[in-house]
Amino acid sequence: MPLQLTQEDFLTPDQVRRLKAHARRAADLARRNGRKSPVRDWAILHVALDAGLRVSEIVALRVGDLLLEPGHSAIIVRHGKGGKERGVDIGQALRDHLREYLAWKRAVGEGVDEGDLLFLSPRGGSLTRQAVYLMFKRLADEAGLPPRFTIHSCRHTYASLLYRASKFNLRLVQKQLGHASIRTTQVYADVLSADALDAVNGLPQ
Repeated sequence: MPLQLTQEDFLTPDQVRRLKAHARRAADLARRNGRKSPVRDWAILHVALDAGLRVSEIVALRVGDLLLEPGHSAIIVRHGKGGKERGVDIGQALRDHLREYLAWKRAVGEGVDEGDLLFLSPRGGSLTRQAVYLMFKRLADEAGLPPRFTIHSCRHTYASLLYRASKFNLRLVQKQLGHASIRTTQVYADVLSADALDAVNGLPQ
């Protein structure tokens, strides 16, 4: 079934800032109190919002999938949809956060070898997608976001913000999201049409 989106599927920039600020504060408090989950949850949310990964891709990430060198920072998705591998370029803010997260993992005794899982469950195994769904819902509710949003809204929001920031470069968005067909990515262009925005702003007042 073709991807179907409307404006209600995207967080606004203000909502993104509010959600990030809340998750960051919770993580900072957790570090001081010796709790792990909020630190992990903030890192997961940041990856979802600033790299647009699918939940299945996030829970499968290994430490060795991170390339965090200055000027060459990316997340390697080994098993994307259809079993395809891709590299997702990331910005400095997420790169620095992931470097700090790896240092924190080492400090609390979690594995940071290349084959170790990046995000662990409380029992030390892999996270389930349902756990990530519930984590997002809790953080979104605490941040005062509308209940219609899900963790997958982060991927849509990332695509919309990247599309605008890249001056409507559809091919770039396709590469970053890992869409096999440009037709799938075209949905974002249809919903976020600059022509439509100009048209409605040009209506007689």
